[in-house]
Amino acid sequence: MRRFSDLNEQEILALAISSEEDDARTYAGFANRLMDSFPASAKVFLDMAEEEHQHRQRLTRLYRKKFGDYIPLIRRSQVAGFVRQRPLWQVRTLGLDAMRKHAEVMELEAQMFYARSAERAQDKAVEKLLLELAEAEKSHENLAVKLGEKHLTADNRLEEDDARRRLFLLQVIQPGLAGLMDGSVSTLAPLFAAAFATQNTWETFLVGVAASVGAGISMGFAEALSDDGALTGRGHPLIRGLASGLMTTLGGLGHTLPYLIPDFMTATVIAALVVLIELALISWVRHRYMDTPLMRAAFQVAAGGFLVFLTGILIGNA
Repeated sequence: MRRFSDLNEQEILALAISSEEDDARTYAGFANRLMDSFPASAKVFLDMAEEEHQHRQRLTRLYRKKFGDYIPLIRRSQVAGFVRQRPLWQVRTLGLDAMRKHAEVMELEAQMFYARSAERAQDKAVEKLLLELAEAEKSHENLAVKLGEKHLTADNRLEEDDARRRLFLLQVIQPGLAGLMDGSVSTLAPLFAAAFATQNTWETFLVGVAASVGAGISMGFAEALSDDGALTGRGHPLIRGLASGLMTTLGGLGHTLPYLIPDFMTATVIAALVVLIELALISWVRHRYMDTPLMRAAFQVAAGGFLVFLTGILIGNA
C-alpha cells in the first residue's frame, strides 16, 4: 500500500479519476436500490452520480492534456489513509438512512482529498481544478436536508457537522472499538487452554496478562503504521495506535482478572460470565457503529467467540 505523500501529480490525477468513477457507481447503485420505494431520493442519487461523472470528465481532459491518453489504474484501496468503505453490493442492502450516512462520509472524504491534493500540486492548472472540485464538494447541499425535503421528517434532518461527527467516530473511535473486539476474542483460546491445562489460577492469570498485553502491542503497532492520517484527518498515528492497543489489552484483561481468585472453579465460572458480557458488548458495538443488524452481529460474534473458547478448552484438556 502506497502513502499519499509518495504520489506524484500524475498519480494523484489518476487516483482522482478512478475515485470519481467509483463514487458515481456507488450513487447509481443507491439510486437503483431506492427507485421503487423512494423514487425522489433515487433521483437525488442519480443527480449526484451525474455530477461525479462531470468531475471525472474534467479531470480526464486535464490529465490527457498534460500526460497523454494512458491513465494508470490507481484506486483508493491501494493508498493508505482513505476510509475503508464497504463493498457496493453490501452497502446496497442497507436502508435509506444508512445510504445517506455513507454518502455524507464519501462527500467529506472527497473534499479533504482534493484539498490535500491541491496543496501538493505543482502545475497551476492542476491546482486550480483540484481547488474547484474541493469547493464543489464543500458546497454540496447537505444530503440529509436534500433527502429530508422529500422523504424524511424534520426530526430526522441532520446538520452538516453531523457528517463530520460520524467521520470522526469512524476514523478515530473505530480503532479503539476494533481493538476491544480483537482483544476480547483473540485471548480466549490461550487463557482457557492454560486454565484447563494447569488448573492453577495464578499461572492462568499470567498467561492471560501476557496474551492481552502482547495482543495490545501488536494491534497498536498495526494501527499506528497503517497510515499517517495526513490524507483524511484520521488523527495522529500515535494516538490511534494507543487507543487501539489499550482497548485490545482491556478486552483481554476482562476475562483474565477473575483468575486472581484462588479457587479455580469459581474463577472459571466468573471468567465465562465475563466472556458472555464481552460478546454481548461486541455485538452491540458492531450493530451501533458498523450498521450490522443486531441479531446477525450477535450470531457472528457468539459463533466466533464460542469456537475460540472451545478451542482453548480442547487444547487445555489434550
